[in-house]
Amino acid sequence: MLTLQPFVVELRTLRTGNSEFTWKAGRQFFEEFGDSGILDADITVTAVVSNHGLTIGVKAAIAGSVTVPCDRCLENLAIPVDSSFEESYTPESNILDISQEVYDYVLTSLPMVRVHPEGECNGETTKYLEEQ
Repeated sequence: MLTLQPFVVELRTLRTGNSEFTWKAGRQFFEEFGDSGILDADITVTAVVSNHGLTIGVKAAIAGSVTVPCDRCLENLAIPVDSSFEESYTPESNILDISQEVYDYVLTSLPMVRVHPEGECNGETTKYLEEQ
């Protein structure tokens, strides 16, 4: 089942046992969280949601890439994303929204220093930096 963002599961219609969901996230998803430094994104989240009655278990895999500015030359830099999480929830409403978890796990999977591999930065910018 392919659903668009946000990452919401309607618990009223969730059958007992496991259900699998696949969602896509792009730039707009990250913009909704404010300034995260994500310029573009192509993320796929596959989640197995387990309905145990009183609790809901979620095992999610996050894969794809995000585009951020390079810390050295400020040009676009695509960074691969490969992360996962497993959480258990006691729902307080008829929906389960895992948008915050997806956002957090993508951001924490990114390196602290985001630079192109040696020699791949914008030559004009690096030439200026070398003069300083």
